[in-house]
Amino acid sequence: MLERNKVLTYITRGSRLLVFTHPDSPEAGIQVPGGSVEKDEKIEDAALREAIEETGLAGLRLSNFLGEIDRDMSDIGLNEIHHRHFFHVWCDHETPTTWRHYEFTASDRPAGHPPIPFDFYWVDLTDDLPTLIADMGAYIPELIALLDSLNGNV
Repeated sequence: MLERNKVLTYITRGSRLLVFTHPDSPEAGIQVPGGSVEKDEKIEDAALREAIEETGLAGLRLSNFLGEIDRDMSDIGLNEIHHRHFFHVWCDHETPTTWRHYEFTASDRPAGHPPIPFDFYWVDLTDDLPTLIADMGAYIPELIALLDSLNGNV
């Protein structure tokens, strides 16, 4: 089984969390930005790079490491174990409520593959959060506790 180093980012603005769907692949569910760690790349650098690449947002700020887990991906048809590193990332500036951005650098796609559209939107952490696919929500309780301790807004 292939083992891959991954980063997942919980990007927040106030009490809102950024999530996205794949309009061309609804079976991919609701996700948070993330991706593969490149060879010789620091985990923290990968987290911020992936957050920017996937969202198209500039001015994001890495906050805290929240934790890590190993996730067997066979339930979604991959013969892989993902060693996932979860990070909180701040979005300090205004953004649209929803937007579409295209991923041009997906590491699991062959060269020349068309860009992948992602539809982004904000969800409120204080309301009933949607279920994130494939255990991407594993560190949401830690995120909420962190935000509460930092600013009391959640």
